[in-house]
Amino acid sequence: MTEKRARPGPGQGSVWDYPRPPRVEATPRRVQVFFGGEKIADTHRALRVLETTHPPAYYLPREDVRMDRLVPAQGDTWCEWKGRAIYFDVAAGGQKAAKAAWSYPDPSPGFEVIRDHIAFYPGKMEACLVDGERARPQPGGFYGGWITDDVVL
Repeated sequence: MTEKRARPGPGQGSVWDYPRPPRVEATPRRVQVFFGGEKIADTHRALRVLETTHPPAYYLPREDVRMDRLVPAQGDTWCEWKGRAIYFDVAAGGQKAAKAAWSYPDPSPGFEVIRDHIAFYPGKMEACLVDGERARPQPGGFYGGWITDDVVL
């Protein structure tokens, strides 16, 4: 069976061209997260994790996240590349999104730069913006990739 791949246009990148193992890169783009009518995060210092076939996941420095709106959640998962992930519920404006954010407190070698960063599932948030554009969640709900107009699947 052949995968159907979208052809990137000008200014776009294809998730099929992302590396394996994943690459972490800094982005100067403004990344914002909103939930429950509140701004949960706002940064120009995000990191993007790019992995073959997945839209980028954005990792925001804790200093730029309203950590008072994140509540540690039960459970963890293991990524073959990044190590053990822990989860957070996001609570704001009288609403709660279960396991809507995650972090790698002690990432595997090669991914140390994402320590002290938080990632959010765009499908569980009111809005996740990249330079003002609303990011769309990747299909499936397990991965936290952000689809913007410059990313093709």
